[in-house]
Amino acid sequence: MNAAGAEPAGTEGGARGARGGARGAGVAAVRVRALRRSYGEVVALDGVDLAFGAGTFTAVMGPSGSGKSTLLQCAAGLDRPSGGTVRVDGVELAGLSERRLTLLRRERIGFVFQAFNLLPALTAAQNVALPLRLARRRPSRAAVRESLARVGLAERAGHRPDQLSGGQQQRVALARALITRPAVLFGDEPTGALDTTTIREVLCLLRELVDREGQTTVMVTHDPVAASYADRVVFLVDGRVSGELARPSAEGVAAHMAGLESAAAGAGDDAVVGGVTC
Repeated sequence: MNAAGAEPAGTEGGARGARGGARGAGVAAVRVRALRRSYGEVVALDGVDLAFGAGTFTAVMGPSGSGKSTLLQCAAGLDRPSGGTVRVDGVELAGLSERRLTLLRRERIGFVFQAFNLLPALTAAQNVALPLRLARRRPSRAAVRESLARVGLAERAGHRPDQLSGGQQQRVALARALITRPAVLFGDEPTGALDTTTIREVLCLLRELVDREGQTTVMVTHDPVAASYADRVVFLVDGRVSGELARPSAEGVAAHMAGLESAAAGAGDDAVVGGVTC
């Protein structure tokens, strides 16, 4: 399930795929099997089988109501599935108590939302330190500073959210998700509220975290350009996996989505070569 293809290793896409494939080969940071989630008579997920390789970047896409966000929430331990299994960093979630599940989310899972969810009265540094404080761990100034430096905001540590741009706020939210050094970073439309220039900055940062630090990342998005930063794109339709693209281009993702939305069977079956350059 890792990104693979025939692009020469000398290109950006080829180098990206080679790195991701080497890290993720045979090692799944997240694995879901026969995953189901129902809300009354509504079936949001209907037997999903997926693995997300360690050190890879996966985008999840699909038409409205396809189950994208539900998949992310179940995989991140934010929602309990109706059936099937979820394993994160080698830990099976089904048997965990609420307390143990909360601890696992704090220590091994990072989550970034479309809304930045920063506390307005706290500075950037204080927002970043919050997960450690909630875990009753005393955050060191060095750790907070390092986390902000990873997202290019070390000099903004003392600024409150209303003193930061939208892109800077999202980077603070990203630093907050990363301070615990999570095994997996999940993003639910993390660029949905940003302008075009800032979207590219955040996506390049996500890409660099994968390439330079081996950060496993799973992102739900509706944007083909955002998806093109990933190693692969997984498509859902009606709660089921409906194919994937390796080393995606924005054009290839858009074409595949158009095929799905028009119910054109078999659209976009072939992997599309060519990604983006940060």
